[in-house]
Amino acid sequence: MSDTVIREVVKDVWIFSRPFARFGVFPMGGRSTAIKLRKGGVWVLASTPLNEETRKKIDELGEVRYIIGADAVHHLFLGEFKKAYPNAKLIGVEAAIPSMSDKSIRFDGLWGRDPPDTNYGFEDEIKHCYFSGFRNKDVAFLHMPSKSLIEADLLLNLPATEQYSRSSSSAYGNVKPDSWIHRAVIKGTTVDAKAMRRDATTVANWDFDRIIPCHGDVIETDGNNMWRALYKAFID
Repeated sequence: MSDTVIREVVKDVWIFSRPFARFGVFPMGGRSTAIKLRKGGVWVLASTPLNEETRKKIDELGEVRYIIGADAVHHLFLGEFKKAYPNAKLIGVEAAIPSMSDKSIRFDGLWGRDPPDTNYGFEDEIKHCYFSGFRNKDVAFLHMPSKSLIEADLLLNLPATEQYSRSSSSAYGNVKPDSWIHRAVIKGTTVDAKAMRRDATTVANWDFDRIIPCHGDVIETDGNNMWRALYKAFID
């Protein structure tokens, strides 16, 4: 049996959850998210392997038009997604490029390089906010129709129970958004406090209830309050 859990979180928003251990030790879980856009096509935050069952479900949703790299470290599977969907726009973070093993991959857009007001074509449905003051240079996304915040390392919700639900290994650890340890992690990974205040406040003012993190369980409700609890030191 596959260790990938695929489910529709809310209409037209699908998640692909599987085990992933940071440094091969700490079980944080991994997750990709695919959204069937209202105007047609599919937007994918690609953060897990494009295995057979993942590709089958994505192909059922429609033509992939956007492949998204969420930050400087979630780039391992962008190449295989782009190879499978060569006509899709590949949009990522400039800071990821030095760490990528395949230097031939060409991006159609890069947060950190492009002007801050750049539109990539999906903004009528999905907002984005680039966190230049965060060490991993993450981008937060808001799927407006479902009021879902989608992000990689800006917020964790551990243990990663769903992501390890089909694994022989166990999920452990307790890193919740409103915990002091998580706030300490955010403080330690902040490289520009002024920029963090700007961007954390921007996201706090978005209209969302659900949070879909790459690491840990989905927060199905009260997500905006969880975000505000984590970033209370930065929110104006």
